[in-house]
Amino acid sequence: MDVLSIGETMIAFSPNEVGPMRYARDFSTHIAGAETNTLIGLEKLGVRTGWISQLGNDELGHRILSFVRGEGINVDSVKLTDEARTGIFLKEKARYDQTHVHYYRNDSAASIMSKDNIDKSYISQFKYLYITGITPALSENCKEAVLYLINVAKELGLKVIFDPNLRLKLWSEEEARETLLNIISLSDIVLPGISEGEFLFNEKSEDKIAQHIVDLGPSTVIVKLGEKGAYYQTRNESGYAKASKEIEVVDPVGAGDGFAAGYIAGFINGLSLHDAVEQACNAGALVTTVKGDVEGLPSENELEQFKNQDKTDDVIR
Repeated sequence: MDVLSIGETMIAFSPNEVGPMRYARDFSTHIAGAETNTLIGLEKLGVRTGWISQLGNDELGHRILSFVRGEGINVDSVKLTDEARTGIFLKEKARYDQTHVHYYRNDSAASIMSKDNIDKSYISQFKYLYITGITPALSENCKEAVLYLINVAKELGLKVIFDPNLRLKLWSEEEARETLLNIISLSDIVLPGISEGEFLFNEKSEDKIAQHIVDLGPSTVIVKLGEKGAYYQTRNESGYAKASKEIEVVDPVGAGDGFAAGYIAGFINGLSLHDAVEQACNAGALVTTVKGDVEGLPSENELEQFKNQDKTDDVIR
C-alpha cells in the first residue's frame, strides 16, 4: 500500500431547507472527514491507501466503516469501541449566503484514540504518511498518538506529508502554533494555506511562508492560493501552478482535501513538481463543482478530460 492516514470521520446532518435549524424538519446525511476525503481521492486516482481511526460501536460507526471500506480504503487498523460514540456535526444553511457548522465531537470515539491504536507492523506496509492538523487538536491523547505515529513512520522510512488544516475552535492559539510548528519540522512535504502561514509566521506572502517552512526542515512546500492556484518551493526550485481552466463553484467544501489527493498522486506517479501541483489545482477545482465532501473527487480519466477539454469533444462513447 502507498499512503496511510489517521483521523476522525463523522456523520454530517444537513437540513434540506434554508433557514434557522430550529425550523428544520427534514435532514440529509453524509459522511465527512478531512483525512478520509483525501484517501478516497487517492483511491480514485489509483493510489492504495489505509486508515487508522476509532469509531463508536454504534449504527453511525458501522455506517462510516462500511462506506470507507466500500471506497477501497484499507480499514484493518480501524477499531470499534463501546466506550464512546461516533462523532456527528450539523451543517446549518441559515441563509443562502450564511452557513454554520455545529460539531458534537467532544469525547467521541476518535478523540479518545491513543498510542495503543498504532500498530508498527501495519505502518510498515506503507510508503507515505499523510497527516492533518485536525487530529492532534482533538485531544491530548490524539496529539500524543499523532506524534508517536510520525516518529514510528520516520523510523520505518515513510515520507511524511502534512496539511496544517488549522482549526482554532478545537484548541488554543498557543498550543496550535507550538504543535503545528513541531509537526512541520518533522515533515518532508507541507501543504499550508495563506491563512495558516499568517497564523504561524505572521506572513501573508506565499514565498516568505514557504521559506519559513523550508528553513524548519521540509524539502517541499506547496502554498495553496485558492482560485489563484498554488505556489511551490523546494531548496532548488520554485514557481506557480493553477487549474487548467476556470470553473463555476457550487460547493467549496473539500477542495483542500482534493488538492492534497491530486498532488500526492502526481508525486507518487513521478510527475514533475509543477505538473503535480497543477494536477492538485485541477483536482481541487473539480471538487468544488459538485455539492458534498467526496462526491466531486475526480478519477484519473476525469482529471485528464478536465486538463485537455478544449482538445476533445464531450461525447461519451
